[in-house]
Amino acid sequence: MEAVFSLLVALFFGVGIYLILSRHVIRIVLGIAIFGNAVNLLIFTSGRIMRETAPIIPGNLDLLPGPAANPLPQALILTAIVISFSFFAFILVLAYRAYQEIGVDDTIGMRISEPRDDALPPMGY
Repeated sequence: MEAVFSLLVALFFGVGIYLILSRHVIRIVLGIAIFGNAVNLLIFTSGRIMRETAPIIPGNLDLLPGPAANPLPQALILTAIVISFSFFAFILVLAYRAYQEIGVDDTIGMRISEPRDDALPPMGY
């Protein structure tokens, strides 16, 4: 089962990197989202996938009686999902605003749309 998830992680990373290297902003944003999902799946896979009991120690024992699921990767993934969703929403709004202002979603078109006659901003304090 972990081998299948490892291949799926590799596929997600490959697709994410391919989309991030695109010149269209929407593909870049989708690549970032897929890349975030690949990282989440990687953390989940590294936490060992198994169906065991919850890691709750009974009141009369000091240690767990048998194997238990590791809750740390699940907590990390839950936090990462919230952060990646908010980051995705922020990047999507930035891409939409850039498209509204410039009129293109192409990175080369965005570079061409920069004015050449304006003075440079201050380079220091």
